[in-house]
Amino acid sequence: MTVVGRVESLWRYPVKSMRGEEVEQAFAGFAGIYGDRLFAFHNPARPQVFPWHTARQQREMLRYTPRFRNPEKARQPLNVAEAAGLGATTLYAEMDDLMVDVETPSGEVLAIDDERLAHLLGNGNSLSLARSHRAMTDCHPISLISLQTARQLGDELGTCVDPCRFRANVYVDLQSDTGFEEDRWVGRSLRIGAKVVVSVIKRDTRCAMISLDPETGVSNPAFLRQVAHGHEGTAGVYGAMVAEGLLRKGDTVELLD
Repeated sequence: MTVVGRVESLWRYPVKSMRGEEVEQAFAGFAGIYGDRLFAFHNPARPQVFPWHTARQQREMLRYTPRFRNPEKARQPLNVAEAAGLGATTLYAEMDDLMVDVETPSGEVLAIDDERLAHLLGNGNSLSLARSHRAMTDCHPISLISLQTARQLGDELGTCVDPCRFRANVYVDLQSDTGFEEDRWVGRSLRIGAKVVVSVIKRDTRCAMISLDPETGVSNPAFLRQVAHGHEGTAGVYGAMVAEGLLRKGDTVELLD
C-alpha cells in the first residue's frame, strides 16, 4: 500500500447540473455518494442515451442552489452504524425525506417538483423531473480529481483554476506536485479512510461543462481545448465502490495494488 494523498474536500450535487454542496463527510455506497444527483431534469427532445437538461444547454443552471429540506436525513443512510456492525445492507431514507428546495438566481425559493421551476429551466422546452436513490451520474458512481491536476491546467493556460469547475465528488491533495497522477490509478484500487475501497475504472472524459465558471456560468472554451489537445480529453478519474463506508475530509488516500 502506498499513501498518495489526502481528501481535500468532498462534494455532492443534489440536482444534476445545479450548484454543488461541500460536505464534511459523505457516505460512499455502491449506488454512489449519498445525496448526489438524486434529481435531474429530463428533456424528451434530447437523445435517449443522454436525455438530461444540463448547463450545457442552459448555463444559468449552475447558479441555481438546491438545499435538502431535512439535512440530517440527507447526511447518511439511516442505519450506517448498525449495518457496518452486522455487515448488512444500508437503509436509504424515503425520497420524500430527501426532497430539496431550489433557490433561483433571483432569490426565489421553489420546491424541486414545482412546475414553475421546470418552466424557468425549460426556456421553451417541456421538462419533466426524474428522481432516484441511485446517483444519476454520467458514467460511474464516483468521480475523483487531484488539486494538482487543476493547478497544472491553470499553469498551462496561464490562469487560476477553481477545482470546482470539474464537479468531482472527491478532491485529493496529492503528496506529489505532479498533475494527472491519478491517470496511473486506472485499473487499480484506492482505500480512502478506514473502510471505503474504490476501484478506479477509467479516466474522466471531459465535455463543455468544464468550460463553464462554477459560480457565474460564463464560458471559457480554452479549458476544454487544453484538456482535449494536451491530455487526450480527460481530467480526473471515475470509480466504483468495492467497499462502502463514510468518507471524511482529511482521510488518507492509499493506492492498494
